[in-house]
Amino acid sequence: MRRKQCQITDPEHISRILSSCTIGRLATLGADGYPYITPVNFVWSQEAIYFHTAPAGEKLDNMQRAPKVCFEVDIPLSYLDLGSNPQANPCRLHQLYHCVIIRGNAELIEDPEEKATALNALVRAHEPEVDFPPLTAKTPALAACAVVKVQAEHISAKSDLLQGKDAKVVAGISNYLLSRGQETDLQTVKAIESMQNKD
Repeated sequence: MRRKQCQITDPEHISRILSSCTIGRLATLGADGYPYITPVNFVWSQEAIYFHTAPAGEKLDNMQRAPKVCFEVDIPLSYLDLGSNPQANPCRLHQLYHCVIIRGNAELIEDPEEKATALNALVRAHEPEVDFPPLTAKTPALAACAVVKVQAEHISAKSDLLQGKDAKVVAGISNYLLSRGQETDLQTVKAIESMQNKD
């Protein structure tokens, strides 16, 4: 990782990022040799990514032929526009964010118990306020979809929150974001303050 100051190594922090995302991007290797990227609804559970998919299709064919995959999630925070830098230099435009990249092996879940557990976790992650009857290994609907598990073999994560910047620069950008008041700006300033307090 080139920007080491942005690296996240705390497993709990990484888990929080993964647990706060509901859509990730899965990269598989296509039959034509090109990477094939698709967005999927997922859940992070028991140190693995689980998602459901149609029982037939290109990404499933790719995973069965070449099970090594890459999975990425990101949380965009504030975008630092031209107003955030007095020089109005377009080369200084910047996006603050959290992201996690997972490399691992994808496998189709055949065990009905594990499949039901994964689908229940998926529903809970996406609809935490809904009280739903949990699926069981005997639920007929289990046959209607495939469930894939990506067992993480390597995880890298970053939070770009102005680490390594001069304190005056950080304070200036934080004040700018608070005055701008866009949807993610307050959340971003809190994340910046939390990161600065750790350093």
